[in-house]
Amino acid sequence: MIFASDNWAGAHPRIAANLAAHASGYEPAYGNGELDARVQKKFAEIFEREVAVFFVGTGTAANALSLVSADRPGGLSFCHRESHIMDDECGAPEYFMGGSRLFAVDGALGRIDPESLAAAVGRFAVDNVHAGRPAAISITQATEVGTVYGLNHIRAISEVARKHSLPLHMDGARFANALVSLGATPAEMTWKSGVDIVSFGGTKNGCWCAEAVVMFDLDRAKEFSFIRKRAAQLFSKSRFIAAQFDAYFEGGLWLETAAHANAMASRLARHIAGSNKARLAWQPGANEVFAIMPEATAMMLQEKGARFYEWLKPARFDGGMADGEKLWRFVTSFATTADDVDRFGETIG
Repeated sequence: MIFASDNWAGAHPRIAANLAAHASGYEPAYGNGELDARVQKKFAEIFEREVAVFFVGTGTAANALSLVSADRPGGLSFCHRESHIMDDECGAPEYFMGGSRLFAVDGALGRIDPESLAAAVGRFAVDNVHAGRPAAISITQATEVGTVYGLNHIRAISEVARKHSLPLHMDGARFANALVSLGATPAEMTWKSGVDIVSFGGTKNGCWCAEAVVMFDLDRAKEFSFIRKRAAQLFSKSRFIAAQFDAYFEGGLWLETAAHANAMASRLARHIAGSNKARLAWQPGANEVFAIMPEATAMMLQEKGARFYEWLKPARFDGGMADGEKLWRFVTSFATTADDVDRFGETIG
């Protein structure tokens, strides 16, 4: 009953097998091999246009370097106050941006409110050297609390970005989970809705270690090769990241694994909603489920083998929590089984 994180799951067998298949022999290094080129072409097919793809080792690197590519002296990158880049990356974006800052924006359940964003960006005149100037906007899809930005919501945020000539970045650590939840295409969820840069994550969805920065502005991408190299993120044996993405995309595996994780989250949510010991905090949008229950109940579940984490109450959450109750996060993955979910349901009653 492992619901601690999708990072706890291993690699999908087909991805592991493809890594093994490319472990021998020789292949040009630093992204210049045939496999790298094939995966680049697959990304272009998925997004229905020419794109620039840069492999990196972690989602933190993808996010931080994406914002570096959009930065300017005195730059401000706007994000939700509870976004991953704000709360969970140890200041990496600001470190790599060399003194530029993240600026927190409000919004219910992990999603930026477009009106709040417009007000926040509008506070800063581009010629005010004392306050700094807007440089980028970043959204997390799916969010840190398991909700998903709808296409109209993304477009509303992109309108603010366009008004101020700012690039819009999407932190897509759970990109596939959000995509299948919306029933949209990758193009619809990104550049057709005004997104310029995507941190494209595969690690949480069945890969071993596969993250990429996808850029739709090919002129901006020209500088990114140097940004990545300087940040020590240019892999010499990049074929091993390419091999993961190659298997990830083959036959729609990435959508299959995400759909399974989302289905397990919905199944888990039904068990929690039907329990007399816990209740859903809100409906899950992807593969994260949040529940309210007493700490004693959580301890009982953990003693019986369930693994999950306590979570801070998000801004504007009005669900109400009694004394002794806490918020807890459960995450499903491609490796979660229906038997595990149902065993949890029997345990929680």
